[in-house]
Amino acid sequence: MTIKYGVATLALMMALAGSASAKDIVIHAGTLLDGVSATPQKQVSILIHDDRITGIKAGYITHAGAEVIDMTTQTVMPGFIDCHVHIAANLPSRTNATEYAFTHSDIDRAFDGALYSRQMLQQGFTSARDVGGGDDTVAVRNAIEAGKISGPRLWVALEPLGPTAGHGDGRSGLDPALSHPGWDNGIVDTVDQARIRVREHKRRGADLVKIMPSGGIASTGDDPRQQLMTDDEMRTVVTTAHALGMKVAAHIYPAGAIEAAVDAGVDSVEHGSFATDQTFAKMKAHGTYLVPTLTVYEVFYRVAHDHPELLTPGTAEKELANDLLPKQNFPRALKSGVKIAYGTDLGEGDHAMEFGLMISEGMKPADALFAATRNAADLIGSPDIGAIQTGHYADIVATKGDPLADPAQFAQVDFVMKGGVVYRQTGAATVGP
Repeated sequence: MTIKYGVATLALMMALAGSASAKDIVIHAGTLLDGVSATPQKQVSILIHDDRITGIKAGYITHAGAEVIDMTTQTVMPGFIDCHVHIAANLPSRTNATEYAFTHSDIDRAFDGALYSRQMLQQGFTSARDVGGGDDTVAVRNAIEAGKISGPRLWVALEPLGPTAGHGDGRSGLDPALSHPGWDNGIVDTVDQARIRVREHKRRGADLVKIMPSGGIASTGDDPRQQLMTDDEMRTVVTTAHALGMKVAAHIYPAGAIEAAVDAGVDSVEHGSFATDQTFAKMKAHGTYLVPTLTVYEVFYRVAHDHPELLTPGTAEKELANDLLPKQNFPRALKSGVKIAYGTDLGEGDHAMEFGLMISEGMKPADALFAATRNAADLIGSPDIGAIQTGHYADIVATKGDPLADPAQFAQVDFVMKGGVVYRQTGAATVGP
């Protein structure tokens, strides 16, 4: 049987459907830290329609039909942003790194990523930048965007680009007869390869590119104090990526390699452990962000000290020799005035840990919040996150106490909203996608 409707009837039905799906929320915030101003606001109403903030009003107001969320005794902030994650990475204390690599597939890692992304969202991180995964991280990002699983908004890189025998070479330290089709996805040994890899990553769904200009620590055989990519290779990556609308994050330790990468035009320096005053001055002049990732050094140092057998062969010694240096160097970065964005280098684990580490090394709590909100949003390049402002996504977290007076509150998030959907309330996860 066919039912016919007139134009007017169809218009009415469409209007009713739209009004039924539309959702208005008002949050009554006792204290608001909006991610823009260092000055807290008191007794504020945040107006939300669907997934966006539509207004910030003084006092506690509401309007007909709106759901009111009472947080008059809480501190309300923008959702946190972690600019350096590996969404599918296990904590090193929980599994043997080599065994895991050879007994798990991309499908296994995608399921791990789904679990860890949900945990990250519950910790208050409503956005994140995954700087080095594979097709599994693209799948997790897409599943989150489609509402199939819960997690932060994700911007993902694929395999980090670097040279043979570098930090990202999966063959290092292994039987040369072993092979895996994915191990070549990040290898860059020429300028032409650099250009092609960036384009391949764009085609496979990458939002940004990560490069490995220097050696690393949690890898076998390479030296973290040496530049391993050539200046021309770095420049080619940056030029190609920027032409495709992608930013470039650079994993680097030694000062000389950092300065070469900054000259090449990278958007951020990840780690930057051995930077000097001259290095930070150059970064500041170029507007290059530092993502210090103090958390990962804390985590890996403990494992290297207590359970070196769990780490990749030959890396515990590098961890013990180098992992204490970034915290010692962090005050120099603060003094230089270089731009800093929040990053942990974790998948599984406590993503709020970086707040305490940065603050303990001299960063003001308000600046730590900016690092995890407006600065992180600026580095990612998204104008819709990182602040509680009209037009931004309704990504909002709250704590019972004042994190500016008690920084431990950053790790005690009581409320989480992402895009107007509440995922955590009164300290417990809510039912949601």
